Amino acid sequence: MSAQLLLVDDDADLLKLLAMRLGAAGYQVATAANAEQALAQIAVKRPQLVLSDVRLPGRDGLALFDAIRERHPALPVILLTAHGTIPDAVEATARGVYTYLTKPFDGKALLDTIARALSLPASDAAAPSQQPAGWRAAIISRSNVMSELLAEARLVAATEASVLIRGESGSGKELLAQAIHKASPRAGRPFVAVNCGAIPEPLLESELFGHVKGAFTGALAHHRGLFQAADGGSLFLDEIGDMPPALQVKLLRVLQERRVRPVGATSALPVDVRILSATHRDLDVALAEGQFREDLYYRLNVVSLQLPTLAERREDIPLLAQHFLGRLALKYGKPLNGFAPDALKALSLASWPGNVRQLHNVVEQVSALATTPLIPLSLVQRALRLPSMQVLPYAEARRRFEHEYLVGLLKLTDGNVADAARLAERNRTEFYRLLQKHGLTPDLFRGEAPVAE
Repeated sequence: MSAQLLLVDDDADLLKLLAMRLGAAGYQVATAANAEQALAQIAVKRPQLVLSDVRLPGRDGLALFDAIRERHPALPVILLTAHGTIPDAVEATARGVYTYLTKPFDGKALLDTIARALSLPASDAAAPSQQPAGWRAAIISRSNVMSELLAEARLVAATEASVLIRGESGSGKELLAQAIHKASPRAGRPFVAVNCGAIPEPLLESELFGHVKGAFTGALAHHRGLFQAADGGSLFLDEIGDMPPALQVKLLRVLQERRVRPVGATSALPVDVRILSATHRDLDVALAEGQFREDLYYRLNVVSLQLPTLAERREDIPLLAQHFLGRLALKYGKPLNGFAPDALKALSLASWPGNVRQLHNVVEQVSALATTPLIPLSLVQRALRLPSMQVLPYAEARRRFEHEYLVGLLKLTDGNVADAARLAERNRTEFYRLLQKHGLTPDLFRGEAPVAE
């Protein structure tokens, strides 16, 4: 039996169009023009999913969601939002809305999002902010772009294909590699990670392949390399683009022969390792410049996965921030329970060049400095290194601007009202009214009067 959906929007034309599109996709569709009608229909016949506009007459989409959550906590809700209401929708995801779509949205994206929401177990729909279970437990997300990436990751995890994970620093490449390992047949075997850019070149070969006693000065005992430590499991080579060219040749040989020769050894040892690698560098540029071997590139890049930046998955920011806050509250022994609405909005709209790692650092800083259970905007601005801008009402901001503007003109013209009015392109009568409104006296801006002869 096809799923029952409830569409809520006060735009009759859009409502009709969506109903036709979803009906053609095989869904049973009911419609409502406002929140009250929607709640009445839900009381009579509970749908399996609600799709609602944020802006509704009377009770808005957020209030509708709150009412649905109170009565039907397992019923997933998707919000439709225009660009101007994105902050509202971002706030809604922190409160438990499944996700939101920005108008105008792609028809396929809508159908895919609905299908994912309907496929959630009831427990996930009821508590979407909780950590997901199983192979991807460490990845906190409900954004469309991450859902698509994780679906691809799970498919490739079941194979033995080498995976190259691309993404900016701090975007979570190692977490994705761990998730792929946990979803693979090798999940019961070791997952070993190494940052190829953090280990000096003379030591990296020994770390990867091991060495025998006496292979070089300081080699006082046999040492198993990371390939042997990961035998039967997965080896994650982070920042593979920083690997020196000489080691690239040796790594290629290990991947081709599936045998590793420790430094100083006379024979090679068999290894069974799946390679997962990652880089923030553009390897295509490195290939063109001769800094990375083409044959190794194709060995590593059987499947390529691109991690989005945090700015490309903004709907995940409230989830991540709250998740980090919960963990850090335990670390610092503080009763921290959330962010003030303006603080959450500042987090959601920040640029995040350092991605998820930077978000964690910001939340850790505010956790360490917080003195109240609710994190205020001022702490978030300090951690983000943003100026603490005072937000004034429009009338007060205009009054201050006019006052400073008039003072500047009078200083410039030494209190000459005729000259100041001409620069402001206002007649003298109107300019005098403005001066009177702001309590400004031109005489105060004139220089010392000439001495009479």
